This record gives sequence, C-alpha cells and structure tokens, in this order.
Amino acid sequence: MTSASTRVLGRSGLEVSRIGLGLAAVGRPAYITLGRSTDLGADRSVAAMRARSHSLLDAAYAAGVRYVDVARSYGRAEEFLGDWLSTHDVPGAVTVGSKWGYRYTGEWRLDVTVQEVKDLSVHNLRRQFAESRALLGDRLRLYQIHSATLESRVLEDDAVLAELRRIKEMGLAIGLTVTGQRQAETIERALAVGLFDTVQATWNLLECSATHALARAHAAGVGVIIKEALANGRLTAAGKEQDLLDVARELEVAPDVIALAAVLRQPWADVVLSGAVTPEQLASNLAALDVVLDDTLHKRLGNLAEPAKRYWSERSRLPWV
Repeated sequence: MTSASTRVLGRSGLEVSRIGLGLAAVGRPAYITLGRSTDLGADRSVAAMRARSHSLLDAAYAAGVRYVDVARSYGRAEEFLGDWLSTHDVPGAVTVGSKWGYRYTGEWRLDVTVQEVKDLSVHNLRRQFAESRALLGDRLRLYQIHSATLESRVLEDDAVLAELRRIKEMGLAIGLTVTGQRQAETIERALAVGLFDTVQATWNLLECSATHALARAHAAGVGVIIKEALANGRLTAAGKEQDLLDVARELEVAPDVIALAAVLRQPWADVVLSGAVTPEQLASNLAALDVVLDDTLHKRLGNLAEPAKRYWSERSRLPWV
C-alpha cells in the first residue's frame, strides 16, 4: 500500500494528503451509509464511538493521512479529534478542516427523526466558530461553510461574508462545501465572490455534474476536496452497481478501491475523503492510491453516471441508521 503522499491544497498553502479522513460517520451514532449496521454493530455508545474514532485516526496517521475533516454537526467528531490530537505528538503534521452551518440535533439516538438542522446565519457562524476553536484550538486550519447552496443565499449574505473575512485575517483558510443538483452553479458563484481558498464537493462515478466547475476552481488556485466519493456506500460491496462490481472482480480488488481510484484520476482533485468506519475499510480505501485505471476501464465506469436529479433524489431517501 502506498503512503498517502502530500501536496499543497491550492492557494490555501495547507499541506494535505491525497486521501483524507472524514469523521462524519464515526462522530455520531446515526448516518446515511449502506451497510452501517454491519460495519458498526450494536454498540454506538459515546465511549465506543470515541474509541473507534481514535483507532481510525491512529491507522490513518500511520498510513500517511494528513488531512482530517470534521464539522459542528458531526456529533462529537470535533471533540474526539481534539482528544486524539492532545494525546499525540503530531505538531503541525495534521491539517484539520471543520465546518459550520448545521446543528446536531440527534441527541445521540438512532430514533430521532431530524438528526441535524441547517442554520447559515451569521449568529450561528460566530457561535459555532467559537465552539470549534474551543475544541480544536490552533489545530483548526480550514473553516468551511457547510453545504452552501444558491437557494440558501449564504453567498449573498454580507454579514456572513464579512465574518468569514475576519476569520481569514486570523490566519485560517476559508472554504465552502456544496451539495445538491446545482453544485456547479454554486461553485461558480463562490468563485465570483473571490473569498474562498477551497471548495468541497460531491463527485463520484454516479454524480459527475460538477466536473467542469471543479476544474475551473482548481485552475483558479482553489483547493478541491472531494466528499462522498463512494456515494454513501452505493459504490462499495454493499451496493448494486454491476459495472463497478464487474471491474473490481476483474482487477481482483474491492469495489471501493476502483471507485476511489476513479476520483484520484481526476487532475483537479487535491484531496479525496475516506469515510471509513474501521481500520480495515480505511486500508482498503488507501489501496486506491496503487490502482491506475486505463482509458478503457475508465470509459466503462463512465456508464455508471446518472442524472444529478436522480442521484440526489436517491440520496435523500437514504435512512439515518
């Protein structure tokens, strides 16, 4: 397995690894990933999830992963990461990015209907930035709007943009994550604002609609982080995407390896996030660094792409389990 080699994340100047670790799936008991019940088992206690997070972070750091992604809405992910950083001598070696814009409302239960609530107000930005800094301190290097959309009008909110500029003057890089079938338009709007050092978007073999916008962002010096590269489990052995399963069988690797290798193949993708919940899953994800897809295989995999509207409709139906 190749170590997760590092690079500079666009004009942010931050040093990151090609594959990063996202803690969305291990910072809270419920999430929208296929096969989660099998992967995590029944024990979703705070202590169990803390131990799981730390085990993943140990394995990731040992493998050369140098970017970790959290958010205020990821339950206790920031707390778990802060605890791990405080007990490990990794000064400056791990770049941490977090996000504001959602409040976790799941109350550490699986049966809560609404697990998170969106709030992109400037008041929430100030409150959540203070909370993130309290948990992560100077380790926090990148702060991002969580799921910016055109409909939210957050990119037209002068008070929010002014507060983000103030945070940037403190020495942090500023980014945004995008979501939904209008990701490309949101990225274009963010480029026009001119504030953002990074963009984090969903891109995978099923959802490629933001390709050209991400290429333009990268060309403009904006660092590109890819989330949901495995489509919340649809592009793993737990999914039913036959073309992917066929290619994986031919190459004698797991489907997630092929799916991640396809994202790493994109010249504009700086960091691709792993959402692994076990060290074994992380090791499988990292194996994508050793896989080179030729043009023939890449063309075959291109048949998996589906209309953005269908993809996001399917995603919206995934249960929190």
